[in-house]
Amino acid sequence: MILIVLHLAGGVALLTWGLHMVESGLMRAFGASLRRFMARSLGNRFNAFCAGLAITGALQSSTATGMIASSFAARGLMGAVTGLAVMLGANVGSTLIVQAFSLDLSWISPACLLIGMALFERGKGSRNRDIGRASIGLGLMLLALTLLVSTVQPAETAPALRTVLGALSGEPVLNAALACVLTWAAHSSIPVVLFVMSLAKLHTVPLDIAIAMVLGANVGSALNPYFEAAKGHDLSRRRLPAGNLLLRGGVCVLLLAVCSPLARLLDTLPGDASRTIADFHTGLNVAIAVVFIGLLDPVARLLERIMPSPAAGDDTCSPRYLDESALQSPPLALACAAREVIRMSEIVEAMLRESVPVLLANDRRAVSDVASRDDTVDVLHDAIKRYVTELTREPLSEEDRRWASDIMTAVINLEHIGDIIDRNLLEIAQKKIKMQLSFSAEGTEELRMLHDSVIDSFRRAQALLVSGRTQTAAQLIADKQALRQLERSARERHLERLRDGQPDSLASSSLHLDVLRDLVRIQSHICALAYPLLERDKADEAAAQV
Repeated sequence: MILIVLHLAGGVALLTWGLHMVESGLMRAFGASLRRFMARSLGNRFNAFCAGLAITGALQSSTATGMIASSFAARGLMGAVTGLAVMLGANVGSTLIVQAFSLDLSWISPACLLIGMALFERGKGSRNRDIGRASIGLGLMLLALTLLVSTVQPAETAPALRTVLGALSGEPVLNAALACVLTWAAHSSIPVVLFVMSLAKLHTVPLDIAIAMVLGANVGSALNPYFEAAKGHDLSRRRLPAGNLLLRGGVCVLLLAVCSPLARLLDTLPGDASRTIADFHTGLNVAIAVVFIGLLDPVARLLERIMPSPAAGDDTCSPRYLDESALQSPPLALACAAREVIRMSEIVEAMLRESVPVLLANDRRAVSDVASRDDTVDVLHDAIKRYVTELTREPLSEEDRRWASDIMTAVINLEHIGDIIDRNLLEIAQKKIKMQLSFSAEGTEELRMLHDSVIDSFRRAQALLVSGRTQTAAQLIADKQALRQLERSARERHLERLRDGQPDSLASSSLHLDVLRDLVRIQSHICALAYPLLERDKADEAAAQV
């Protein structure tokens, strides 16, 4: 019995890991495209429903789709009604995946594994590598299903398993709770429903118990996005997952009371028990979508009342100082925008200050924490640009026009700095952790010196944003030249260590040089804040001489 349980647990684990590989591979390869597709599909609830269905079909995870939708809603890009429609579509999309896997696709498994390995090995640094990862995951899922069926077949005759299942046969709520916990642990209803289908196909469990377990799996699938959203303090981020849990989970809990009549009704349908369970799973979620898609408005209002948006000062992601009423007075509006730029610069400074230390420390959790702040930088970048653009639609004085231009220059360069930290320095940190590399003691000290120099320049740039002093701008340009010299010296010393054959330097050479390059790029964007002021001073001097 213990050996059977171990094989079953291993099969479910392999199924779940394969699903994770498919989801992560497709998100890395097409994540940005899928987000753009969702953004273009927000016109009405029916388009949003179709978008949720399509994205879940691609990612093979309703939890991932739900988190994307929650992120859009938190940024104000999606209303509650539209978001709930996306969630309904995601629920139906996950059942279609179960339908596909209910077919005899075992012959596809080796093909997916071979194709995936070829793409993964030959596609380093390209999208093909991520597609290969997804293909390997699909092959592992199909292989896991084959293993589960082969394990369950002899398990049917095991006395201990028959005793356990017999004890649970009259307890639909207990069976549903077990399936709910398994789904929550696996972060997906797909492997659990497929496992229940395997049990039903071999008559290891009666149909009413299989139905109860499917209902529990649906509740567990609705719990996952809610628990993910509940990690933050913003109640509004929980609206969509809570609404989905209310609709999907509520219906499933009510249906637990009629499992036996449902089993008798479904038993009259053609096909084996496995097909019946797959059709019930799909029909349940389609019915929930059909019933509730026209009733989302009162649900949305209820969620907004129970889970209000945070006050402006409490939301770390949303802009705090962009007062729409100030747009009637350009000087006042520009002052509001400037305050928001200062706040944005403080977030970027924190990212910059922590980026190299976490890179040197190989701290994966700290890397993720720094990377998460880039979302706030992107939100503020978009909000400030829209605000200043709206202001400049009306005629401005020459002084206000220059001020608006300086603000836009600052916002664009701060966003570029955030992107370099997120997409370059932190990516290097991830590679360094994955490959278990370390820099030499001399190289580490050189990186710290350059990093300290860049931070000093950034703080000088922050002072320039407040004071607008020409002397500060000139010092920034001098900093750039000094950093270039430091970078050249560090590069030459690194090459000397390579010639001497130092192991750490040889193993981490490309990453070390990439960090040097990215720090210089950040310095260039910092200095870009000084150029408009210096150019205007030169122009004013030339005009005075004329």
